[in-house]
Amino acid sequence: MGRTADAIAEGVAIATAAARLTVRNQILVGTIAGGGTFELDQYREVARSALLAMARESDEAAENLATLRKRAKGRHSDPHGTHDYRDRDVRNLRRRAKQSTGVAERLRKMTEDPEALDELVEEARSAAWADVRGNLDRRLRVEGMRPDQDPDYDRMREARMQALKLVDLQALSSEQRARRKREKAAEKASEKLSERTAGKSGRGARCEARQAGGS
Repeated sequence: MGRTADAIAEGVAIATAAARLTVRNQILVGTIAGGGTFELDQYREVARSALLAMARESDEAAENLATLRKRAKGRHSDPHGTHDYRDRDVRNLRRRAKQSTGVAERLRKMTEDPEALDELVEEARSAAWADVRGNLDRRLRVEGMRPDQDPDYDRMREARMQALKLVDLQALSSEQRARRKREKAAEKASEKLSERTAGKSGRGARCEARQAGGS
């Protein structure tokens, strides 16, 4: 890969990471803090919007670089600042504009690729759950600590309260429903067993009565 291609690939990676962060935050807010459910179609659209926003930023960067290039052309005096470009910077500005345009084009292609969008959403979902798990782990480590034993108790109280909110409510709800189903199934099995036992006892008593009457 050439220098321009490398720069475009790096720019796409940075923009994709930013989009992934946006999706992750939306998943945390929508499914955990808001108590909603995870819907792939919904967050696929969030991913698409985030990528398009990053593409627009790249387009704006390319336009800005083109303006700077035109302004720098023909100027040969000493610059007065970092962004005070001169004619010798024209070639570099042109290359950077091309790179920004390339990044925008790649990002727009990703928005039209369902597999790329689904992959981004899945990575964001994994990152969101990793955050939740990390918060839970930290909360559980301090769960048994008394305030007088923790010098940072007051300072970290808000962080612990936030961690408490970041619980996978859906998973817990599903687990509770499954447990209730198991308990009901066990109760029914116990009732059937009791009925069978009672039936056997009744038949045994009747049999003994007949034997006693015959004798």
